[in-house]
Order: sequence, then C-alpha cells, then structure tokens
Amino acid sequence: MEQVRVRFAPSPTGYLHIGGARTALYNWLFARKNNGTFVLRIEDTDAERSTKESIRQILDGMQWLGLNWDEGPFFQSERIETHREAARKLLESGSAYKCFCTKEELDAKRKKAQDAKEDYKYDGTCRKLSEQEIKQREEQGLPYVVRFKTPKDDGCVAFDDRVYGHIEKNHVDIEDFVILRSDGNPLYLLSSAVDDQTDRITHVIRGQDGLGNTPKQILIYEALGHTPPVFAHMSLTLDTKKAKISKRKHGEVVTVGYYKEHGMLPWALCNFLALLGWSTPDDREFFTREELIEAFSLEGIARHNSILNYHPGDRKNWTDPKAISMNARYISMLTMDELVPYVREELRAQSLWDDAYDGDKKAWFESTLDIIRTRLHTIKDFATKGRPYFADDFDFEETAVRKNLKKDEKLKEYLPALADKLAELQTFDIENTENVVRAMCEDLGVKPGLLINAIRTAVTGQAAGPGLFELLIAVGQQRAVERLRKAVDLV
Repeated sequence: MEQVRVRFAPSPTGYLHIGGARTALYNWLFARKNNGTFVLRIEDTDAERSTKESIRQILDGMQWLGLNWDEGPFFQSERIETHREAARKLLESGSAYKCFCTKEELDAKRKKAQDAKEDYKYDGTCRKLSEQEIKQREEQGLPYVVRFKTPKDDGCVAFDDRVYGHIEKNHVDIEDFVILRSDGNPLYLLSSAVDDQTDRITHVIRGQDGLGNTPKQILIYEALGHTPPVFAHMSLTLDTKKAKISKRKHGEVVTVGYYKEHGMLPWALCNFLALLGWSTPDDREFFTREELIEAFSLEGIARHNSILNYHPGDRKNWTDPKAISMNARYISMLTMDELVPYVREELRAQSLWDDAYDGDKKAWFESTLDIIRTRLHTIKDFATKGRPYFADDFDFEETAVRKNLKKDEKLKEYLPALADKLAELQTFDIENTENVVRAMCEDLGVKPGLLINAIRTAVTGQAAGPGLFELLIAVGQQRAVERLRKAVDLV
C-alpha cells in the first residue's frame, strides 16, 4: 500500500481559525493513524492579503495545539514557475488555450445571462480561434488568460469521496475555467493540483466548500498525466446563524490564539474540535492523544454541518459551553507535572507568581492547585477565581456578600469570635478547623450553613469553591484569621 501523505494548506490571509485548525487536526490524525506523512504548505500566492504575521500565527497555533508537521512549511509562492510550466504543458498538449476576451466582453455576457435568469458559463469563444487568429492577437499585444479546455462530450468526471460517496459531474456542466491570469500568475485550481503532485499527496482532506472544485482539479491531474489523490470532504463548522466560521467575518473570537488567551488547554481544544463533525460508533467524547489517533477514521466524519455555539461579545459565554466543560475535565485530569507549567505561565502574566512555588512552597502550591482545580474551567481561572489563594487583594462578589455576609447582623460578632478560636489552634488542619466551626454553630444555636457560607465569602470573596475546610488550609491560618476579622466591615 502506498504510504499515506496528507497536507494542510492554509492561506495566510488571517490567523488560524478553529475551522482551519479542525482541518489540520483531521489531516494530522489520519497521517498518524496510518504511519503517514503530514505536510504543511502555505498557499501564499495572494500577495495583497498574505502577511508574515498571519504565517507566524498559523505556525504558532499549530505548534501550540501539538499538530507537528513532518515536511514543510512549503510556500506556494516559491513554486510559481512550476505552476507556469504546468500551464505551458497544458497549452502544448491542447488541454488548455489562450483566451483574449476582455473584462468588458465577459461582463456583458454575464449580465445578459443574469437578465435572462440563466446561470452564466463561459461560452468558449476563444476555444474556437485558429492558430492564425491567436498569432494575430499576440502580435497586437493583446492580454490573455489561459483556460483549461474541458471535454465537450457526454462524459463526466467521477470520483468516490470518502465522506460523500460517489460523485459525478457532467463535462457539459463544467465551463472552461481560468488557470493562469493575464499577468502570468496561476490560479488556485492549477497551483493546488500541481503542488499536490509535487508533494506526492495521496489523500486530500478538506472542507466541503472545496467539493465544487474537485472535478476541475481532477481534470487537471489527468491532463498532466497524474493519478488524482483520494478526496475526503469534511462537513463545515457554522456559527449559530448557520454561517461559515471565518476570521474575516467573526473576528478574533474564532481564532486558535483567542482560545489560548482565554485559558483553553491545547489538547482539550483538539478533542473538542475533533467532535465538531466526527464521532465514533459509541459516541465517545474524551480521548487522550493516542486514543484519538487510534479511533480516528474518515468514515466517522459526518455529512451534516456542525454548529459552534459561541456568543461573540459575551465574556461569560465566549465559546461553546461543551468546550468549556471539556476543558474543565482536562484540568481535573492532568498530572501535577502537566498542570503546573500552564498555571505558572498564567500567574506570572498576572504578577501572582512566587519563585518559592518551585522551591520551599512547592508542596503547598501543588496541594492548593489540586484543591481549587476541581471548581475551575480554564487556566485563566487560576488567576481570577484562584487569586485569593495567591494574593490578599481580590474582589468580593456582590451577590456573595449580599447573600452570605449581610444575611445576619450577628455575623459582626460571630466572625471575630471564630477568628479568635482559629487563631488559638496549635494544629491548623481539616479536622481541627471543622471541629471549631461546628462546635461554635452548636454553641450559638445556628445552622452550620450560616457560618460556612459566611466564612467562604469572608476568606475568598466568593459564594462557591472547594470544600470549606480544605479551603481554609490552603489559604493558611494567618490569612484566614485576618480575613475573617476584616470581613466584619462587609456585614
């Protein structure tokens, strides 16, 4: 069996968005599953819109996701002469011809078709030119494009798509399409087909929006004497309004970098993206890297489009709730060696890092992470919801203060009294702190919830979090006592 070779070929006209990342992921998974080669090709022939910054963002995004490529990155702009040579071969073989029709002439024909409510298709005017007529136009210096000469017979282009099944396109329904502009620059249809042969691509796995181009590219492959690759067209990822996800339309909120900045773990995002249009027979949802490679197959790709339920502009719902839930699960599953580097980077960014967390405070730090991570959803949460554990300047949730501290004026007496009792403890551990709190509730004749909720808010500013007595140990005796006394002002 021929070695599998696949490619991810983004256009660097914007940052790597999650639709492109999903395409890269599927190609990467297929290559790894089949011990194949994953090629990265940058299709940067659009000189006006391609930027070095976009290229950097694409490479950074893929590296962050862990989608390592085996060959490349190759740049399409460096292969233009190869594309032009292919166009010359097609001209010489009679599979293409020079078209001298002007823009004005084509616009007029297009308008006539529109007025007649007909689909416009180039009528092949220049296909009929004799060699003498072509020579005369060239001598006059008239500009021309190169068009592929589609067979005009009763035949068809037929291929078996690994997702959409057997597909046929009649020759008569395919116009003579342009493969080389008048300035000598090749178009995508030609460049992509030639590059796939140069890179020896065996399988083209791409979005369903490329399905319409496939019959034309197969014609180019065959005319150049090459065997077309196997095609597998992925269903698209749409927004909640059923529009295709794109950086140009949706902005940075759909870029991989945005997910990284908001605290997503790279593999959690990969796992989430894999399930946007692909599934296993048992509808499994969580996979390690090795498990997903083993489970992945082209047959698992759905034909129906998937929906990304994100809400741009809503900071509380910046992405699909399923992605956040999945990320939270991965945070709880990581080993401490895996988790600490992510948290360290985030705390440093927020000026909350203490080098002692890698030194004599390491045991406390890792124990605290283990306690608080069960209630956190993103890496960002370690510096926001987790801030009370690493700093004394933190915000109090208004609803928590109103519900838990202003609920009973007697808390002005209870909290300082409790602080005194906790300060007297020789051993500040879960058992002793719980005994003090519950004994005080019994002496006062109040329900434990009154004090427990008040303590949580007084010590962390929050209404929810880890178990109270684990929380107290993580915060520490001195801090807990001080915060209980200061909270009197909030009652």
